[in-house]
Amino acid sequence: MSHKVKKDTLIVSAGRDSQWTKGVINPPVFRASTIVFDTMEQMRQAAAQKADGGMFYGRRGTPTHFAFQSAIAELEGGVGTALYPSGAAAISGALLSFLKAGDHLLMVDSVYEPTRDLCNKLLAGFGVETTYYDPMIGDGIRQLIRPNTKVLFLESPGSITMEVQDVPTLCRIAHEHDLVTILDNTWASPINSRPFEMGVDISIQAATKYIVGHSDVMMGTATANQKYWRQLQENSYLMGQCTSPDDVFLAARGLRTLGVRLAQHQKNALTVAHWLASRPEVDHLRHPAFESCPGHEFFKRDFSGSNGLFSFVLKQGNLAAATAFVEGMAHFKMGFSWGGYESLILAISGIDKIRSATRWDSSKPLIRVHIGLEAPEDLIADLEAGFARFNAVMQNN
Repeated sequence: MSHKVKKDTLIVSAGRDSQWTKGVINPPVFRASTIVFDTMEQMRQAAAQKADGGMFYGRRGTPTHFAFQSAIAELEGGVGTALYPSGAAAISGALLSFLKAGDHLLMVDSVYEPTRDLCNKLLAGFGVETTYYDPMIGDGIRQLIRPNTKVLFLESPGSITMEVQDVPTLCRIAHEHDLVTILDNTWASPINSRPFEMGVDISIQAATKYIVGHSDVMMGTATANQKYWRQLQENSYLMGQCTSPDDVFLAARGLRTLGVRLAQHQKNALTVAHWLASRPEVDHLRHPAFESCPGHEFFKRDFSGSNGLFSFVLKQGNLAAATAFVEGMAHFKMGFSWGGYESLILAISGIDKIRSATRWDSSKPLIRVHIGLEAPEDLIADLEAGFARFNAVMQNN
């Protein structure tokens, strides 16, 4: 009877093949641009192996890169992983690998704002038309598919508003029409969902976030299945996408503690979220593990855990009150991104002006938090003081 290795073990062991590590626990940093050869035959062999982990030219990668790519591909369940200098670069690299002038793209309406900007500005200029769709559309996606539709892009949960999509249903319908399915899988990280088992063709990670885990490296990954790996790999290379081996080393080191960090992020976040749910000022939580979050049923089915990122919606408020809430925190800091060990907070406005396929009630302020590794009791005290500031402003209005 065969034994299936557990995810926690894979986090530690994936990508540590001796051909990359040379027997070292953490793969060494191989810095290289030019690779030199002694004979023409060596050059011919290197050229033949350049797409399969052979040392050919620095932009193709070194053992530092190959070890990390192998680890991510194994953890996500794909065939190969391409590396990029940021999560946004991974998204643009994946989309540009499968779209051309005259093509039609289906993009989820709850997507990360820079991805929307990419579609509306760069892709539109290239002659690619984008249609935004309701993240909860499900089977209704059929009505939006055209003869020239080439890619279905998903982000689950959605950026900021956290809708969880029915990924298997959407991917099944997309494949009936021979579409490429691309998922921004950053929230789940490589360990809290199995994108390829749900029908995803390409899974993207902003490794900047939980994989690196320390808010000090920018990196993106795109992992593909057998059908699309070579196209993604070659087109990313043609676009000049590459990453620093020093950054890859830090990402690989961060990866080894991903399991224990995510478990603590999840525990802390659930503690804070339950406290927030009891507050009279809170209308509802946008945390996938709570029934109040759209798509909660899909989260229960498709995810093995959560993390530290969620949002909550207040019953009432205004800009001055929301500003008072987030300013003056002792432990939460205002800043973009998430996934590091520190707690972050943002007051989000203007969602109603961005969305085009769905409606959003901006009269109720939305606060997004990333719960870090601090003691949740201290974070709750911080939020409690924030509510006091918020209520003081509201009472004076």
